[in-house]
Amino acid sequence: MICETVEEFAAALPPFSALAGLDLGDKTIGVAVSDRMRGVATPLETIRRKKFGLDASALLAIVEQREIAGIVLGLPRNMDGSEGPRCQSTRAFARNLSRLTEVAITFWDERLSTVAAEKALLEADTTRKRRSEVIDHVAAAYILQGALDRLRNL
Repeated sequence: MICETVEEFAAALPPFSALAGLDLGDKTIGVAVSDRMRGVATPLETIRRKKFGLDASALLAIVEQREIAGIVLGLPRNMDGSEGPRCQSTRAFARNLSRLTEVAITFWDERLSTVAAEKALLEADTTRKRRSEVIDHVAAAYILQGALDRLRNL
């Protein structure tokens, strides 16, 4: 089920259930997960994209293994707030994924999430090689944490 608003998403979630955050890129999908209290987002892994079926299988395995109740997909809006081709691609991914699972799916504005993740990694004195390995799932955690903070304040 795709929820267009965070309020709708919150209503669809069972209490004390974990969420997953996704940073959807052309080549990779960054994955982060929350605790059951939905307080903290933790970077989990980066999935190398192949075909939708394989990507979805990998994601749904994480959903099942970690008992995820909802997915927050980063929506790459343009800086002026408009939606471009990447947003359309993300929405199509959500539609296709929703056909395979009953887990609630919503979107979160991901503008500058990768920039914020990169800045945090630089401040942590992470090597360039390590940054390239973890940037996507750190960005996913940044996206998920934003949604968690909003859910906490509803």
